Amino acid sequence: MNPPTLEIEGLRVGFGAMEAVRGISLSVARGETHCLVGESGCGKSVSALAVMGLLPPGARRTVRRIAFAGEEIGQLSERQLARLRGDRMGMIFQEPMTSLNPAYTIGSQMTEVLRRHRGLSRGDAAERSVAMLDRVGVTAPAMRLGQFPHQLSGGLRQRVMIAMALLCEPKLLIADEPTTALDVTVQAQTLRLLARLQRDLGLAVLLITHDLGIVARVANHVSVMYAGEIVEQGSVEALFAAPSHPYTRGLLDAIPVPGKVRRGDRLGSIPGIVPRLAVGFVGCPFRDRCAHAAPVCAVEATRQEAGGEHVYRCRLPPGWWREAA
Repeated sequence: MNPPTLEIEGLRVGFGAMEAVRGISLSVARGETHCLVGESGCGKSVSALAVMGLLPPGARRTVRRIAFAGEEIGQLSERQLARLRGDRMGMIFQEPMTSLNPAYTIGSQMTEVLRRHRGLSRGDAAERSVAMLDRVGVTAPAMRLGQFPHQLSGGLRQRVMIAMALLCEPKLLIADEPTTALDVTVQAQTLRLLARLQRDLGLAVLLITHDLGIVARVANHVSVMYAGEIVEQGSVEALFAAPSHPYTRGLLDAIPVPGKVRRGDRLGSIPGIVPRLAVGFVGCPFRDRCAHAAPVCAVEATRQEAGGEHVYRCRLPPGWWREAA
């Protein structure tokens, strides 16, 4: 097994009286795709921004450990983190139209990365940018350097973001919902592209998504996040074969399965709303929406093992869902 490229232990992020991320831990190995999955607002993107040191002003972050390639980076200064970002750690942001600066050409934004981190001349940086755009499948790459983001389609903007993130050949790539707002065809092309580049470069990929279909296609390991916590974690095979947290089962039940769900049948749903997570919130955050909740759920949820590295946070014993079916 490859050593971890990224290790996170006990990450917490708060905003005022709210705690958006509550003690998550995960690791991503070289050549592995680890998917962080959950509904909108559960803290996935905030977790990624915390790792990269890109949280907005006013946010507070505490963490027991963040290690990148074996090096502790949790306490690095902003100047030290800036040397890693865009160089050894790359990130594809959620919406390329707002992540790319509309006032600058594609070429000026891409060459800046290489001139800052690699010290290349303007000409050499432009040449390498063209080569990377071609590698990610952008047509007429040399012409694109002189274009502005609004002159490109959504799919091309996404490819430009991928190219920018990989210009310095990082060891870690964080992809924050890279297929959001793309049509199905472009989404499939983007996922195939990321998989190919991962094989070629040996990348460790932390992929953030709310789409379990994408998880099933590309993940090696999965962390299911709900209300700022990781409620279930394991290999993709183990999690899809035996989802053990009621929230994970609710997500899977909401997906139509060809051959099993007939036209007109009701899909599964999760009633209720996500709780307001003030600092000091205790107990299982899913208890008010869970059909199996009990008074004991008002205290800290128990960590259970479902076999191997497959773990979940719930009072229900492993295999409980077989009897409930």
